[in-house]
Amino acid sequence: MQNWLTDSELLVMKTIWENEDPLTVQEIMMQTNERYDKKWKVQTISTFLSRMVKKNYLSMERKGRTFYYYPLVTAASYRKRELDRQISFWEEGGLDGLIASFTRTAKLTEDEKEKIRRLLDAMD
Repeated sequence: MQNWLTDSELLVMKTIWENEDPLTVQEIMMQTNERYDKKWKVQTISTFLSRMVKKNYLSMERKGRTFYYYPLVTAASYRKRELDRQISFWEEGGLDGLIASFTRTAKLTEDEKEKIRRLLDAMD
């Protein structure tokens, strides 16, 4: 899968990933607008959904006159692919350079730093 999600498509995908059951266009629109402070119309959401179906991130199922959308790609697998892409792009500094850059730009709490330390220790 070479087609990446746009920022807008990613917000819609996050809405879908956060639900266990398939959603209708109207449900996706309402939840995305509420969660991300958007004012997107049904047509806008439909356009995003159509693109994501073509990119093989989503599938849709028709029940009566209503279409339900469900993910073909999990949030975890997308997150991993996105991280792999970023690491590959910025690899001249290596993974350690990417992590160092992240820690300089993100304001990590002591709790978050400790969690990261535990994750790194668990890799041994």
